Amino acid sequence: MSDYEKLLKICIDRLPCECGKGDRFCIPKADVLIQGARTIFFNFYDVANALRRDPKHLLKFFLKELATSYEEKDRKVIFTGKFPGALINKKIEMYVKNYVSCPNCDKPDTKLMKVERIEVMKCEACGSRHAVKRV
Repeated sequence: MSDYEKLLKICIDRLPCECGKGDRFCIPKADVLIQGARTIFFNFYDVANALRRDPKHLLKFFLKELATSYEEKDRKVIFTGKFPGALINKKIEMYVKNYVSCPNCDKPDTKLMKVERIEVMKCEACGSRHAVKRV
């Protein structure tokens, strides 16, 4: 095996796994553990990065949707209360629908910005702008 083939194999091994449907965007899944009366969200910052959103915005959304408080420890977010992984994943899907995916073209290539006092989602793929509900 040549050096090129060895390097190519290393690169292929490091590629992320397939999404399943051939989509280029996959909604990330939460890594959650319920411990006593608290829920530990281990990969919160990874989810925020995958969605290309400010972690503070995503956290504010979760706190409102779950009606709870939180604490941060070692890049983990710990919610007060018992919230199963299925519920957290459902909230992530809701966030993607409302704050990430473009309503026109359904692409995730959007960014949130403020125009005057209104929060707007601008699609970088089709160019459309839509007002979004404030978190």
